[in-house]
Amino acid sequence: MTTHSNRISFSPTNVKTHIKLDNILSNHRPSVGQYATTFSRLILMMMFALAMKTAEAKVVRVVVEERVLLANGHFFGNVGQYEKIRGTIHYEVDPENPASAAIVDLEFAPKNVRGMVEFSGDFMLLIPLDMSKANGRLVYEVNNRGRIFTFASLNGGQLTNNPQTLEQAGDGFLLHQGYSLLFSGWNWDVTEGDDRFQFEVPYAKDGEQSIRQKIAAEIVNNMSLKALQTMPLAKQSRGYPSANYPHNNMDVLTVRDTPEGKRTIIPNDQWSYSSQKGDEIFADSLSLYLKNGFQPGEIYELIYEVKNPKVAGLGFAAVRDILSFFKYEYEDAFGFHNPLISETELGKEPAIKYTYVFGYSQPARFIAHMLMQGFHVDENERMVFDGARIHVAGGGKGGFNSRFVQTTHHPLDLQGNYMPADYPPFNFLADDDLGSGGENDVLAVAKKLGKMPKILITNSALEYWNRSASLVHTTIDGSKDASVHKNVRIYLINGAPHGPTPRRYLEVAQHSLSIIDSGPLIRSFLIMMDDWVTKEIEPADSRYPRIDRNELITAAEHKQLMPAIPGMRHPGRNFQPPICDYGPEFWNKGIMSNIPPVVIGHYPTLVPAVDKDGNGIGGIRLPDITVPLGTYQGFNPRRNQANAPNYMTSFFGSFWPLALTQAERESSGDSRLSLEERYDGKESYVKNVIIETNKLLGDRLLTQEDADRIIADAKAKNWPPVMLETWPFWK
Repeated sequence: MTTHSNRISFSPTNVKTHIKLDNILSNHRPSVGQYATTFSRLILMMMFALAMKTAEAKVVRVVVEERVLLANGHFFGNVGQYEKIRGTIHYEVDPENPASAAIVDLEFAPKNVRGMVEFSGDFMLLIPLDMSKANGRLVYEVNNRGRIFTFASLNGGQLTNNPQTLEQAGDGFLLHQGYSLLFSGWNWDVTEGDDRFQFEVPYAKDGEQSIRQKIAAEIVNNMSLKALQTMPLAKQSRGYPSANYPHNNMDVLTVRDTPEGKRTIIPNDQWSYSSQKGDEIFADSLSLYLKNGFQPGEIYELIYEVKNPKVAGLGFAAVRDILSFFKYEYEDAFGFHNPLISETELGKEPAIKYTYVFGYSQPARFIAHMLMQGFHVDENERMVFDGARIHVAGGGKGGFNSRFVQTTHHPLDLQGNYMPADYPPFNFLADDDLGSGGENDVLAVAKKLGKMPKILITNSALEYWNRSASLVHTTIDGSKDASVHKNVRIYLINGAPHGPTPRRYLEVAQHSLSIIDSGPLIRSFLIMMDDWVTKEIEPADSRYPRIDRNELITAAEHKQLMPAIPGMRHPGRNFQPPICDYGPEFWNKGIMSNIPPVVIGHYPTLVPAVDKDGNGIGGIRLPDITVPLGTYQGFNPRRNQANAPNYMTSFFGSFWPLALTQAERESSGDSRLSLEERYDGKESYVKNVIIETNKLLGDRLLTQEDADRIIADAKAKNWPPVMLETWPFWK
């Protein structure tokens, strides 16, 4: 990163530093007004959008390419059979309409004869064959780089983007209840294959001239201990090729050890835009070949010229308009009848009364960003979703709506941490909290529009170490707890990693991986959301670590509080997202001119404090934590052999098993009580698991089915339990 010579490090407890941070932020953080093309003006325009009689953004045409019974016509309880509808949605937006005014470069997109901008994307709809059996709820999962997780996370099935068999569809948790499910493309750079949802948007052009500028790409070999000869320019992304391809003489490749380390230029004759297969090296516009190989943990940064930016922000319009169509409209402009319309005694009426959106990781950041810019409200001033599930987004939004953005990019502790995602607003402030003036309130636009959905936010322990999660519920300087809106709940799943862990060990990670599974909680959050929206039954109170209860501390303090654990290497630091100056036109026009960005400081982030076993406090504590077989943490530093050893692995936490006996722990210097000292055998362990599981069940944080699974898993363990490399991880 390029860094100011007077770079400031921030401490949340230092008053003078707080003042410096405030001064810096006043000049370099995005205000709500800046980010959405001067929000005050935009909101005023949106209020009068209907009266202006402008053309409507909408779903123009639904093209069905497949319509079949799901799982060979299997009956899902009383709801019966489901049908799967797949195809392409064609959209239009009017660049003059205020509701789409925040979309960067929309004015430079080509228009059809009606002056509209056209785009399209894949969609899939799963609905009861008999819509009279539908429960009136639509669940829309924002896909993650074209992939969906609903069937695995909510339905007990398999990871698939195109369910066909009963095994893929799972136990039918959603389908037995009559939910309708919708998925669609929204991010232009998704690579093809494996039924990933595609999305096609136009290029922006300045008249007849191509738009060109420099951009930065970071390439890190972060999952291997060996050098790699070739690496993609943009992982899991179509990306932007160099405007000078196949030549590289105008582009600059550097390498550095850490995000703020000194850059060393790699001579252009040492690398090329190429791939390698066997001994053959061939030209490839989206891949780099390096003669000496990409070394583990080193940060390779390419500054290169590109042209023809995609209008990426149309992804927000696509999600807004597809939800609006299937919830409110009867047919498209070509006469295709919305299948979510019911025939009643009174005639046709929409079958969907309530819509919920769900996002995991990148899509969760997309939902937060969508709310921030007001895209949850359509052109007819109707909310397109009633509830939002934001899961493991950390403190992020994303680079979803700026020039030459690649939606797959995001900041991590080692790689890409100046990519625009972890910037204010971070908080979801109460209505009576006016202290920030909206500058740090994701909900500022929603409040001004008077359209406020219910929001459930969950983060794992990993997000506090590697994804800035504490900023969601602290003030921007990290000095105190922030207020939380009455329509928002925030939960920490303590000890858990970013997502399901495939195995216990990773060659680049210092420690065994945390195997805590957040999955048992996911269904209960949907039930709580539905009860909240439809019955006004309040969900469980927020559970997250608070400063005023000494549950949220610095990483340095965390290191001091951890018990003595043999072999533990504590990094003593966590990810502090950089405060970046992207250039004078970034926050109002989406144009990044500082390449790479200028880093002028960091936002202070905090981590959950620990109990005497080193397990986190202040959030939801599953029986893995309350009836422990070991210590689970959200950090896992890189091994020395992987380079950058004080930086975190991307998505994985750590686990240290308890000693079996008192003699074993004392001989190793382990301060944690052994299994022998904690439990009078397996019966004692299982009894405690049942007690702790029933507490969560009573708090509505687990369904009965998921509680039964946790208890069954405890009963199935040997005693003493034996660690396994892969699922179920214990024998």
